[in-house]
Amino acid sequence: MTEAAAWDPGQYDRFEAERDRAALDLLVRLPPDLEPRTIWDLGCGTGRHAALLKRRHAEAVVHGLDRDAAMLDHGRARPETVQWVQGDVSTWAPPGPVDLIFANASLHWAPDHAQLFPRLAGHLTGGGVLAVQMPLRATPLHHRIVARVAANGPWAGRLGEVADPDDPLAPEDYHDLLAPICDEIDIWTTTYLHPLHGPDPVLEWLKGAGLRPHLAALADAPDLSSAFLSRLGAALNDGFPRRPGGAVLLPFPRLFLVARRP
Repeated sequence: MTEAAAWDPGQYDRFEAERDRAALDLLVRLPPDLEPRTIWDLGCGTGRHAALLKRRHAEAVVHGLDRDAAMLDHGRARPETVQWVQGDVSTWAPPGPVDLIFANASLHWAPDHAQLFPRLAGHLTGGGVLAVQMPLRATPLHHRIVARVAANGPWAGRLGEVADPDDPLAPEDYHDLLAPICDEIDIWTTTYLHPLHGPDPVLEWLKGAGLRPHLAALADAPDLSSAFLSRLGAALNDGFPRRPGGAVLLPFPRLFLVARRP
């Protein structure tokens, strides 16, 4: 499996409003009586939600964790007082118990959820909350188009090393993993229908996150990368035609989880 390309904060934030929807929907499902003193935003990206959590909980110590230095630099430019930490969610361990672990669109990149989720819940204080949102990636049309184009062309040999996207575990599995640790577990799924605009909008969306492993595999072959993106853009435009008014509609399913430790 190839390493993913470095994150591009500007590319990721091109669809800021659409990507924000899920994070805000997760935030409003946090228990209303939660008054966290220690918060970790795992996979914080450009730090938008870590900063929002700091504004909501001014007395809390908020940490934003991300592997990518460029993303963290964006966070450090924000005015809110957040502790920005470079690190990997898969090996992260806090120095002490945590009142809120928030992970928006990050844990699907981490392996071995059967071990990861109980470990994260084990870091919670009594009354602490684990709040997670993850894209469902295996079945949507855009990922099926990516897989088809990747397998047919002069780039196929390189892109054969890119693992197909896996969905997270079944919702029932997350419940069973967390039930021995948490006594309040809320799990649900939502499919957003995002109206996207501009040239090659679905391709531009995917370049912000989902295509990072493909771009990494072709990073030393710019002509091959350009040809792959050109063919993929055409295939995505065929699969997602313009609607009346000019928008392209992208269905995007996501899984949500809020679990509280007694």
